[in-house]
Amino acid sequence: MTNTLLETPEAEVAPTPITKIAIVVSKGSLEGIYPALIMANGARMEGIEAHVFFTFFGMDAITKSRMEHIEVATVGNPGLHLPTLLGALPGMGKLVTHRMQAEMAKLDIPPIPEFIQLLADSGAHLYACKASVDMFHLKREDFVDDLEAVLTVGEFYELAAGGQIIFT
Repeated sequence: MTNTLLETPEAEVAPTPITKIAIVVSKGSLEGIYPALIMANGARMEGIEAHVFFTFFGMDAITKSRMEHIEVATVGNPGLHLPTLLGALPGMGKLVTHRMQAEMAKLDIPPIPEFIQLLADSGAHLYACKASVDMFHLKREDFVDDLEAVLTVGEFYELAAGGQIIFT
């Protein structure tokens, strides 16, 4: 006696296309900010609506006085494959940041200020978190001109409704 498996063709279901994303940026390091910018840019290039919400230290990416001084986190960063002691050496953060920026430049990935401008020009929506703004005693004029608004979390959820939420 033989066992025969009857195979029934499964109905192919077309995936629902993503039409809207909401990205939350909470880290203020180079490796914490760039993934969000790259994902938002990729979304805009595909015609996907993109909302980017900067909170806590992620707001450094849109703060005029900080956005050009963001470094790679070298201490306690397992992805860097650098012993913690070496990461703590003076100047190591600047060295690793310089090397990473050089590699990104080879790939035509713009510096953060230029990337933020590119996103705004592409139609991405940029927001700062009101609670973080208040906590760090920041004002609207501390941020890039392309920031659309300072929002509460609830207001961001309203804008993000129906979108895929991504945390970086």
